[in-house]
Amino acid sequence: MCADMVDGVLAGTKAQHRAALLAARREVPDAVRAAEALALCEHLGEFVSASDTVCAYLPVGTEPGSPQLVDRLRELCARVLLPVARSDADGGPLALLWGVYVPGGLVSARFGLLEPAEPWLPASALGEADLVLVPALAVDRRGVRLGRGGGFYDRSLPICRPATKLVAVVRDAELVDELPSEPHDVRMTHVLTPKHGLFALANT
Repeated sequence: MCADMVDGVLAGTKAQHRAALLAARREVPDAVRAAEALALCEHLGEFVSASDTVCAYLPVGTEPGSPQLVDRLRELCARVLLPVARSDADGGPLALLWGVYVPGGLVSARFGLLEPAEPWLPASALGEADLVLVPALAVDRRGVRLGRGGGFYDRSLPICRPATKLVAVVRDAELVDELPSEPHDVRMTHVLTPKHGLFALANT
């Protein structure tokens, strides 16, 4: 997958991992990326229920998936919530706010993202989710997730109920044997990949 992979374990700092993983994503051909996005959408029907509240996100840039992913979720479940990123007075990340996804109701936001228009739900709305799709650069078989380092999800995921499925969405090659972890990391319970769909992680 990348130059610093040794026996299924990523070696080096988190910053080095991120750089290598982002570089690898940029090398994925558009046709492959589109096929993987379609496969992710097709897998959703295997595990999303009509009564579910799902917290999701809009994939951007080279992230696996496509905007059609949230449209498909809206067809399958009771409610789709999308994140709203806000920072404190010093520029530090706050726990994500949430907005109900309404097609055509998204507005431009920071980081080049789209987000739901106001009114927003408080950070505690994450506690109502049955399923959370979490962006990731990689995840290991113990559930350790490597994100982009912004800190928004680190501050948000502890709000989830213990029974909530926390699903890292990655390419098949981005599921690795081991990533470095820190005490504050919230581990993923599941991973979703284009080839294999949803499956549980050891989470130990």
